[in-house]
Parts: sequence; C-alpha cells; structure tokens
Amino acid sequence: MLLPFFTALRDAKVPVSTKEWLHLMEAMDRDVAGGQVEDFYHLSRAVLVKDEKHYDRFDQVFGKVFKGVETVGAGDEPSVDVPEDWLRLLNEKFLTDEEKAQIEALGGFDKLMETLKQRLEEQQKRHEGGNKWVGTGGTSPFGHGGYNPEGVRIGGPAKQGRAVKVWEKREYRNLDDSVELGTRNIKIALRRLRRFARQGAADELDIDGTIDGTARQGWLDIQMRPERRNTIKVVLFLDIGGSMDAHVKLCEELFSAARTEFKHLEFFYFHNCLYEGVWKDNRRRHNEKIPTWEVLNKYGGDWRAIFVGDATMSPYEITMPGGSVEHWNEEAGAVWLKRARQQWDKSAWLNPSPEKYWSYSASVGLIREVMDDRMYPLTIDGLDKAMRALTR
Repeated sequence: MLLPFFTALRDAKVPVSTKEWLHLMEAMDRDVAGGQVEDFYHLSRAVLVKDEKHYDRFDQVFGKVFKGVETVGAGDEPSVDVPEDWLRLLNEKFLTDEEKAQIEALGGFDKLMETLKQRLEEQQKRHEGGNKWVGTGGTSPFGHGGYNPEGVRIGGPAKQGRAVKVWEKREYRNLDDSVELGTRNIKIALRRLRRFARQGAADELDIDGTIDGTARQGWLDIQMRPERRNTIKVVLFLDIGGSMDAHVKLCEELFSAARTEFKHLEFFYFHNCLYEGVWKDNRRRHNEKIPTWEVLNKYGGDWRAIFVGDATMSPYEITMPGGSVEHWNEEAGAVWLKRARQQWDKSAWLNPSPEKYWSYSASVGLIREVMDDRMYPLTIDGLDKAMRALTR
C-alpha cells in the first residue's frame, strides 16, 4: 500500500523525492506515527510536502489510496478494506508482547474475523462499554470509540473524531497552485519577497541579549534592540475600471494582503495603460492626478514595481499618441511603461485574467513585450514566480 502511495503522489505532480520517502520510512521504523492512519497522514504530509500549495493534491491522493482503511463492512461475510498482510505486519511491529498475547487469546487474526461474524449474528441491540459485544467504548475488538490493540472499527467516527475526515475535508483546497488567490493565499505567496533588517529605535526586548548580559553581569541587564522589519519597498500600480471590473474582488484581496505584508508600500491607480498621470483616489481621478514623472523621480531604483491589470485594451492605447480612450495622451503608453521599467528594473505585471486567454488579445502580447515577458497570472504559482523574479 505504501509504494502505490509514493507513485500516486508523483503522478499527481507532488514533488516527492526518494530521499524524503526514505526519511518517512525511517520515521515509521522508529514508530513516530504509531499505528493510527490519521497519525500517519500528518507524519507523511510533514515529511513529504515541502510547500503548502501542494497540500490539496496530497489530501486528494491520500484519500484515494487510503480510502476505507479504518472501516469494515458488516454483511454476511465481514470484509476488511485494510490488506490482511498489513494488519499482520502491524501486529508484529507495533504491539507489545502482552497485547499480542491478548489477541492470540482470541485465536489470532483469522479467529478475530470469525468471531466478529458470529457476534454480529448473535447481538440483538446496541451495546456500550464492555469487552465482548459490538458497540461503543470499552475494550471489545469490534465497534468504535473504545480501545483494543487489534480491533475492527464498525460505524461511528474514528477515535477522537479524526480519521478519514481529516483529509476528506480538504481544508487546503484553495492552496492549489493552479487556482485563483484569496487574501490568505496571497499573503503566503508575497512572503517570498522579504528581506529583514533591524531598523529604527531600540524599542524591542532582546531576550537572548538580556539573558546573556544578566549571566555575565550577575544582575538583571535588560537589553533592547530595533524591531525586525521587511526592508523590501514596493510601488503598486492598479488598473481600474472597464474590463477590470470583473476582477475587483481579487484585486481588493491582493491590495489588502500587500498592505499587510509590506511596511514600505505606495500605490497608484491607472486605467488600461500607464500614461503621464496616475491617481490615489478614484473618485477624484480627473481632478487630482499625480504626474507620473513625479512618481518616477520620487521612488528610486531600489523599489520594486508591480503592475496589476488584465492588459486588455486597444493596441493603439499602447503604441500610439492619442490612443487612450479617456484623454489625449501625447506619448504612447509603451513609452511610459519603458520609462517605468528603466527606473524599476525589478518589476512585474500581474494579470488576473486566466493565462489560457492571453493569446486572444494582441494588447496582452504588446504589454508582455514591453515588460520583457515579466507577466504572470494571478494564481499562487504565478504570484510565486513573480516574487522570485522580483528578488533576483
């Protein structure tokens, strides 16, 4: 059962290496997970999965491979979904001599199955506790909610309410790297763009320094240090209006996550393409524009620039003076984008439109060319690649 689990993970494109698999086998040899399948689930996920974005795929594979591992059918011939040889191996590997003796008192595994069938035929009512009947609690080898070192669970939830439902719930389904983002997922992806340093006034308690100083001096020596901050600085340009109305929620989530992750963040709005003016307040976009030259001169080359837009527009808006649908632009949008690229060499364009549709719009190709092909889809995988590009 374990080897098919390994191959199924690889087939599902969960990057599991042979070395990691050997680490898992070593953990099992040392009885790290015990005999419960839900414990094995948590152990194997911790050892084999290196990135949260693969959690959902892992859960799907685990649910498929280990489906029914802790359940038993109660028909005329009781059937066990757990392979018999695996149960026998568990008996040899995980049980103490005393527990093995208890099981042998029933006549071993074959006798266990035979006794189960007999008791299902004899029992006429619900039973709780005890050590014989099929029921809940107690130490009978049949039923659920109790304990027996080699029992068969019948009905009810697994011990402590976990078992299969742990992975069937698929709490990480929105972390798959092919789906669109949510605020939590965006934060996880943005964290790749980090470079920490201690800056500012010494207003944070230095615990290690205090302990060391106290030990050296012989009296309480409180030491302070500057707060550890992310020093990455980001200027964010957000396309607003028109075809971007369909992506408002996603852009709001991106903006919210960015405000949380980056202490040094400045943002501006534009429409379709970057021109000679940007703005901070969409309600006053026509009256309170900020010259783009001012933004280019204010934020130096050590800032990262991120453009967010679907890049869907008339090609003339990018290539021609006067091409803008809102005003007369004396210089083409491509000219301003090239100036931005020259100012902020570490820049990227995030496109909320699915990548499979990009080829349908000529303007998307033009923007990608100006951005030196640094356009990425707004998925976890796309945002992850964008953050990697911005860190180089």
